[in-house]
Amino acid sequence: MTIPRKVAVIGAGDIGVGWAALCASAGWPVAIFDLNPATMERASIEVERRTRALVALDRAPESIVERGLTELVRAQFLSEAVQDADWIIEAIHEDVTAKQKLLAAIEQQAGDDALISSSSSGLPPMEIFGRMRRLDRCLVTHPLNPPELIPLVEVVPAEGRTSAASMNRAVEYLRSLGRFPIVLKKSIPGYVVGRVSAAVWRECIDLVLRGVISVDELDRAVSLGPAIGWAAAGPHLTYHLAAGEGGIRGFTQHLLASFESWWQQLALIQSIERAYKGKVEFLREARDRRLSAILKALEQARAPSGSESG
Repeated sequence: MTIPRKVAVIGAGDIGVGWAALCASAGWPVAIFDLNPATMERASIEVERRTRALVALDRAPESIVERGLTELVRAQFLSEAVQDADWIIEAIHEDVTAKQKLLAAIEQQAGDDALISSSSSGLPPMEIFGRMRRLDRCLVTHPLNPPELIPLVEVVPAEGRTSAASMNRAVEYLRSLGRFPIVLKKSIPGYVVGRVSAAVWRECIDLVLRGVISVDELDRAVSLGPAIGWAAAGPHLTYHLAAGEGGIRGFTQHLLASFESWWQQLALIQSIERAYKGKVEFLREARDRRLSAILKALEQARAPSGSESG
């Protein structure tokens, strides 16, 4: 599996530090840079702390982590950071103009073969890369926070411009880091994770403001209810398993009847059946293993420290 000779992380906030910690934990040479000296000073401490924390959490071997930290460069200039980098990750705040200016400067100093990605959480790629000459090597790789722990990364192309080779390369890099990339077929404001999260949170806010439930009980209802099931199987598979083989058609029609047209219901049902047909029992067993692992981890986290059995 191909890995980059060097990764440059431009922007040393929480997301940039997380990217740097993740790459360093894999033993990859990393350079991190930020225009703000105070931010860089904090990043110098945080990258090491978060990288070594992965050893304590049994997420990375100590020998590889220490090798990665040895090769960590705290660059003083943008040119120093991007020099010889195969993958350049922009990780500054969500400001289109600021990202455009930075990415244009990166392009001027990056090698011809460097992959350039933005960590934006929902801005249109065609706007982010609006000042770039070569969009074929540009795309969004949106991690969740903290990037070194949460494995999902959204990969979003600049529609019609990002090359298939660049998409494949980004996916391969992410998989080498132990991430689970999901590739969007097209860009949409907020991407997928942001939109799903916002939709759920809007309903949670509404239920609290209507006086239906308190904030802490609502959080408990989500975190110990659908969140566990969705963490193990996702929404479509969760409902598919609840309906059983062959039952998803009627179940989904009932679920969507109040707010989707017949043809939209049919399109979704057919997509679910194509994805999971004939796999229900296998997927149910896989879901149950994940649920068991999640519940075990939750139980261990809630156990009083230093408690003794007896």
